[in-house]
Amino acid sequence: VQLQASGGGLVQAGGSLRLSCAASGLTFNNYAMSWFRQAPGKEREFVSGISWSGSSTYYADSVKGRFTISRDSAKKTVYLQMNSLKPEDTAVYYCAADYARLVGRITVDAASYDYWGQGTEVTVSS
Repeated sequence: VQLQASGGGLVQAGGSLRLSCAASGLTFNNYAMSWFRQAPGKEREFVSGISWSGSSTYYADSVKGRFTISRDSAKKTVYLQMNSLKPEDTAVYYCAADYARLVGRITVDAASYDYWGQGTEVTVSS
């Protein structure tokens, strides 16, 4: 199984980035997909998740209204559109897959996720 995250970079505050996470080696539609992030010196935190069907999404309060998660089953890819970026959004962003088809959940608990991508770095300058 591989989760290949991409799309990070350096952006000014107020700018936008779109992260992508391409999955391979798993039955994509069996998995809820989420994005987590880890800033220097801080613990990894949940950012956003989308159910296996794509019918439900969930966002951390800190990104609600600015970030949008989506998935494309044909491409086996999950996206995170990040708008109105702030310096506090600076972190390494990780995508993760949770086998959740039977329970239909989106969990913020990192320990529940089965697979993780390698991370893509986002830096927002003020």
